[in-house]
Amino acid sequence: MLANSLEGLRVIDFTQVMAGPSCTQYLADLGADVVKVEAPSGDLSRALSPWVHGEGVAFLALNRNKRSIVLDLKQSAHRLVASRLVAEADVVVESFRPGVMTRFGLDYAEVSAENPRLIYCSVSAYGQQGTARDLPGVDGVLQAVSGLMSVTGAPGGQPCKVPVPVVDLVTGSFATISILAALALRQRTGSGQHVEASMFASAIALQHVSFASYFADGHVPGPQGNAAPYSTPNEALRCADGWIMVAAYHPARWLALCTAIGAPELASDPRFAENKNRLQHREALLRLLEARMLAHPRAFWLERFAAVDIICGPINDYAEVAQSAPFVEAALTENLLHPVAGALTLPRSVIGAVGERPRARRAAPTLGQHTREVLDELGMPPEDIEAIIAADPPLN
Repeated sequence: MLANSLEGLRVIDFTQVMAGPSCTQYLADLGADVVKVEAPSGDLSRALSPWVHGEGVAFLALNRNKRSIVLDLKQSAHRLVASRLVAEADVVVESFRPGVMTRFGLDYAEVSAENPRLIYCSVSAYGQQGTARDLPGVDGVLQAVSGLMSVTGAPGGQPCKVPVPVVDLVTGSFATISILAALALRQRTGSGQHVEASMFASAIALQHVSFASYFADGHVPGPQGNAAPYSTPNEALRCADGWIMVAAYHPARWLALCTAIGAPELASDPRFAENKNRLQHREALLRLLEARMLAHPRAFWLERFAAVDIICGPINDYAEVAQSAPFVEAALTENLLHPVAGALTLPRSVIGAVGERPRARRAAPTLGQHTREVLDELGMPPEDIEAIIAADPPLN
């Protein structure tokens, strides 16, 4: 089972918020033992709204299957503990600005001298090299500087960000891919290496086709609304009671759409005969399509389009999604019991083989929940463990 494929690997997680934690959660979902090192104040995502009994939902969503320990890396005794953890680890993931781990004595050059098999992944806003390496960055800012916000939203409207942390999550995915590739290489060579995931580079990769189009024709795209820039009809169309997304740009499906809405003459109209012509006359085309579709509700058109193999779907809100057959049948949620937040319903891992429904081994940890447990595994005497815990400054 894929859910156990990384069993036996130890990952030390020095990340917070979303990009790094999404990466380490994927590793944990695959069976790795992920030890999350938090400052006494905790991962910043613990303070992000909303909360369940004081526990941040963002943290709960991105830190399942992990264990949490509290170390104040500004204290030398705590840095020594972190060094011991790293010395015995298979993977380290960190998301500090470049140079911070060097100041802690935990950078790749330092720790790989003692642990040459270590896979060390650095997640940062702009990468480990270049003039922007020291700049901070969060998902929204990276959506802006990467060009993503310039093509979202309605034409003529204000700049609009994707309201989910898409740059964070795609960065975590690329970090995971790099780590898994490095682990595969280590099986052959016995050596670890330093890999990275840049939020900026990841945001560009997310727009791979769009940038390829820009380099091909030099056209700077603007906001696209809900339409695909390369084909039409491939956008949201309004019905009597809402909207559906329709992708009918393939020649056979374009002809089927014209017939289904009772306007077969559109297929032979020179303005609409081929995709390149339709793109030139998109506004006129959409007016003609919606004039027909406003006569009936969504359910009518969805049934009619499905009967002739037109690719389409309703534009659902979250409540409709959660009740939809694909969501329910794929079992995309799981129920977990958290020691503070109580019973939780959360999205589950989607990593798995056909027929697998991987389940979380544990809910996201409370702050420092496993400090004693992990330090005991290091072989530290009880009195030293208590000294480390007592040295943490009180939480606000």
